[in-house]
Amino acid sequence: MITRFGKPTAISKRGEILLATLHILVLIASCIMITWITRSTLRSMSFLVDSAYLNFQFWVCILFMIDIAVEWYYSPQKWHYILANSIFIIISIPYLNIIHHFNLQLPDEVLYLVRFIPIIRAGYVLALVSGALTENKSLSIFWVYIIWVIASLYIGALLFFVEEHTINPQVDTIWTSLWWAALDMTTVGSNINAMTATGKTIAVILSAEGLMLFPVFTVYVTNAVLRKDSTKQ
Repeated sequence: MITRFGKPTAISKRGEILLATLHILVLIASCIMITWITRSTLRSMSFLVDSAYLNFQFWVCILFMIDIAVEWYYSPQKWHYILANSIFIIISIPYLNIIHHFNLQLPDEVLYLVRFIPIIRAGYVLALVSGALTENKSLSIFWVYIIWVIASLYIGALLFFVEEHTINPQVDTIWTSLWWAALDMTTVGSNINAMTATGKTIAVILSAEGLMLFPVFTVYVTNAVLRKDSTKQ
């Protein structure tokens, strides 16, 4: 039985195998995309001039859409599935290919954000599909939580490095940026000060995300311990 957002769907054995295969392919594609984006970003290469990357991410988007279409086909509540997965559907659109194909001229701020849609897509899908491959409902939610925290931390660190390393002497490597992001998300605070508007915005987002997500981890561990103690009695 394959699930998404913890909601089981009764399907045939063939359907389960098909969905599981698609989920695994999506996971692999997401990991490759994150690796490729990291490599290009650290080398200060633009995605819009890398034809190999544009072709790859186009077919990754097609794979995501196939996964969506197959899950929608097996879903007993079609409209509910579309609404529940609206974010997944939106981020599966190959925006970079559309911009490149039609040679659209966008403001630098908009283009900057669009460049990082693929890594947001990869992190989001990595969390959802990893949870979907877990049969246990509570463990599935917890796995999604863990992957999302890691993805948010990494995306924030990468964005911070891109914006800050050319003008901020305190940000010399991606590892420094990861250290900054980790301290910021845990609300401990870092001696590295953001100098750009984007860096300051990321700092606020990571801090707010940490305040919201880490209590969830505490509650989950507490409930797990209580359940384990109750089964021993």
